[in-house]
Amino acid sequence: MTSLIVRPRKSVQAEISVPGDKSISHRAAILAALADGESHIEGFLPAEDCLHTLLSLRKMGMEFRLDGEALTIQGVGLRGLRPPSEALDLGNAGTGLALLMGVAAGQPFDTTLTGDDSLRRRPQRRIGEPLGRMGAVVRGQGESCRPPITVRGGELKAIEYSPSTPSAQVKSALLLAGLYAQGATAVVEIQKTRDHTERMLPTFAAEVKVEGLAVSVQPAVQLRAADFAIPGDISSAAFFLVATAILPGSRLKVKGVGINPTRTGLLEVLAQMGAKVDMLNQRLSGGEPIADVVIGGQSLRGVQVGGALIPRLVDEVPVLCVAACLAEGITEVRDAPQLRQKESDRIETIALELSKMGARIEPLPDGLRIHGGAKLSGARCNSHGDHRIAMSLAIAALAAEGITEIEDTECIATSFPEFPSLLEAL
Repeated sequence: MTSLIVRPRKSVQAEISVPGDKSISHRAAILAALADGESHIEGFLPAEDCLHTLLSLRKMGMEFRLDGEALTIQGVGLRGLRPPSEALDLGNAGTGLALLMGVAAGQPFDTTLTGDDSLRRRPQRRIGEPLGRMGAVVRGQGESCRPPITVRGGELKAIEYSPSTPSAQVKSALLLAGLYAQGATAVVEIQKTRDHTERMLPTFAAEVKVEGLAVSVQPAVQLRAADFAIPGDISSAAFFLVATAILPGSRLKVKGVGINPTRTGLLEVLAQMGAKVDMLNQRLSGGEPIADVVIGGQSLRGVQVGGALIPRLVDEVPVLCVAACLAEGITEVRDAPQLRQKESDRIETIALELSKMGARIEPLPDGLRIHGGAKLSGARCNSHGDHRIAMSLAIAALAAEGITEIEDTECIATSFPEFPSLLEAL
């Protein structure tokens, strides 16, 4: 079992780049596989989660070449995928599983999808149920439809669907299935979630319409190959942005990071807490807005976080808790029950592990209450096999007195293999 040793720092003064966006990398691989022709993608994230998606697509007949972060995919076309000879192993990739369920729903054969112990604990009924309404047959384990899941695809009919809980994974799975349906498939959200799928589909010549909270896709005869660059992952940058915010007098520039409005909730919350945040050199790449994000560390104050903000920072809640521990006053995170169904129950695990360091955190049914002003001390902590918990604890350790050891950190490689070396180099 791998451990990460972290020593405290007085300040951060750095200029860094982070790897390509994980969410966009999954979508780029899948849409390029379904396109006709050769796609060239720069900035692809070669982390375990994204590699599992690539290898699963290879089992269905797609060929690729990956040179560092440069990915070339020879697409097979919308109807060119082949029945896999074995189950598709998505490892820990929840996004890969969700999106490939949508693709599998449109195929005239059975596809079985599975993953590691963590992924097999995660219910997928929220995706299986609407795919079933479209005409696919989705069979999982138990009433909650946990992996292994077998999807029998075929003739699909379009539906209009409104998820009860905001989820970009559900939306994306249905839009991908909608490429194969008869008629326009629409997803009407109750809150805006990350919109990478609907931004990327037109790049591959799919017909998409966005009207407020409603997104619809027309059935496609063909997708066309595309060349583009993936921006840096703001969810990876988040750890170093918080590290800077909690160490007064620090300054950090993260170059070329995605600032899609559906993903920048953490930047807004850090600004509300008192950090100085600027976005310089703003531009577009492949339909996605990017910028150089600059943050300065100052004294922070507690804030209320909930409602429409949650889908825009749900992955960043664990590291946001670190900032809240060191802020003055109370921070509450509410309306986020989905945190309990991630790689770990992130409400319980972040509360438990930060408490070992001296933080005062109360788990709530749908979030956390964090009492600020904590004096953190080095401790022996555990990631619970969750990459975002592991990295969040490492950031907390920078502001603690003494050395912190975080156990079971192999999971970091699922999303950010360079994290330990980049942390050390700060």
